[in-house]
Parts: sequence; C-alpha cells; structure tokens
Amino acid sequence: EQLVESGGGLVQTGGSLRLSCAASGRTFSTYMMGWFRQTPQKEREFVAVISWHGGADYAESVKGRFTISRDNVNNTVYLQMNSLKPEDTAVYFCAAGPILRDNRRPGGYEYWGQGTQVAVSS
Repeated sequence: EQLVESGGGLVQTGGSLRLSCAASGRTFSTYMMGWFRQTPQKEREFVAVISWHGGADYAESVKGRFTISRDNVNNTVYLQMNSLKPEDTAVYFCAAGPILRDNRRPGGYEYWGQGTQVAVSS
C-alpha cells in the first residue's frame, strides 16, 4: 500500500496549486482521506479530510480557500488550494485511515505519503 503526493511547488501570494495523492496497492475507496501539513516549527496539523461519499471537513485557516475532492475509481484524492498565503508554506502529506471519533488528529491514520513541498512567496 502506497500513497504518493504530487503537485507541490513555489507560488506567489494569491496563487493556486492543486495537490494530488495517488493511492496504490489496495482500494482506499472506503477510507477517510486527509491532508495534513507540517513545518519545522510546528507539529503536523490538519488541513482537510473527505469521507468515501464526499463529505468534507476543513481547518478554519483554509476554509473557503481550499477544496478537497476524491476520485474513488482512480484511487486519487486532490487538494485545490486557492488564494495561497505565505503561512500556507509547509510540506503537505496525504493520509488514509478509518472513520475515527476525530479525523482531524493525525494519529489514527494508517497510511501516509512522503509529502510534497508547498512554498508561497510574499
């Protein structure tokens, strides 16, 4: 089982990026799929999560700017990031796991990608 993120890069403030997370090795269609991010100064923090049927939850800091979606046929989850800010700079990780009491916590996720760097210049 493997999750591979792509789509990170350098963008100016106000720009957009679309991250992808391709899953392989098993079917993740019934799993919760989440995005987290981390900087050297902070612990890994929740960004967004989506259920198998498309129900989504977002961190307050990204609500209205980021959109999570998934393609269960192709085992891929996306994170569309608009109106990017310098404080969005981080390594972004994709994760897959079961439905938990709190899917905003990273501890319950079973599978993680290697991360993709997002840098937003001011």
